[in-house]
Amino acid sequence: MLAYTIRRILVAIPVLLVASMIVFTLTLFTGDPVEEKYAGRNPPVPQQTINLERERLGLDKPVVVQYVTWLKNLVTKGDFGPSIESTRDIGGELGKRIFVTLRLIFFAIVLALVLAIISGVLSATRQYSKLDYTFTFLGFIFLAMPAFWVAVLLKQGALQYNEATGTRTFFTIGERSVETEPGLFNAFADIFGHMILPTISLALITYAAWSRFQRSSMLEVLNSDYVRLARAKGLSPRKVLVRHALRTALIPMTTVSALGIAQLIGGAVITETVFQWNGMGSYLITSIATRDRYAVMGWLLVAGIFIVVGNLVADLLYGILDPRIRYE
Repeated sequence: MLAYTIRRILVAIPVLLVASMIVFTLTLFTGDPVEEKYAGRNPPVPQQTINLERERLGLDKPVVVQYVTWLKNLVTKGDFGPSIESTRDIGGELGKRIFVTLRLIFFAIVLALVLAIISGVLSATRQYSKLDYTFTFLGFIFLAMPAFWVAVLLKQGALQYNEATGTRTFFTIGERSVETEPGLFNAFADIFGHMILPTISLALITYAAWSRFQRSSMLEVLNSDYVRLARAKGLSPRKVLVRHALRTALIPMTTVSALGIAQLIGGAVITETVFQWNGMGSYLITSIATRDRYAVMGWLLVAGIFIVVGNLVADLLYGILDPRIRYE
């Protein structure tokens, strides 16, 4: 398994390299960030200042030299490049915001998996029942709803509830309060309270597709020969479901959840924007608005690493859940 992991990491390196080239090429079509930064200034900014800013960002050099310099500094120094905002360090900003977004995505995955597995198994074991139709109906609703609309509905509903009750039951802005009562428990409770709505919002748009897949997987397993044999031996329905059917039905979910990481990252961008979190999502929106080329490239590089690592972990879990799979 160690050799397989090393091979996957080595394969991921050229993938990330090609992805960075593509992103760098696309950023060339967004326009001149220096002109955007100084546009509309009154009085106009001196040309010397503009030239110095272009030199600081490396825009006075050929395109190939710009990319090679960025890649060299990233590999040798861990430097993500200069930001259009001279006071902002891209690596430092990403480092602070990564854990905020990772926290959101992790708990959203956990909640989505729990909901998907429970609803998928119940739908499969009670096929064509009212419960099955109910879960199917709810799944299609959340599949059809855009991610931002789910987040907006939850936020507006929470605001209306807080206003009606005269309390602050739900937190709708930020990943934590500016000021909290002293104590570790109070700090944890504050962070947990701010996570409720964004986590539910991100989980709902993911759980819908996963639950339908879990239902199909469970139905296929329940109709397999070895499950029929277990029933013929006199095992109780509970033992047949838990010991034999469920584990096998969960195996494809590892692949589905890994493929959903990119969707979750995209959903996190929207969710963080709606709930005004200072995570990687809001950082990406700000960087695109200011045409901060190297900030966008750094963000996409980190997101690409998340996806590669997530797929690698899913492959390894696949081998653990299915003893027939061996990585050599």
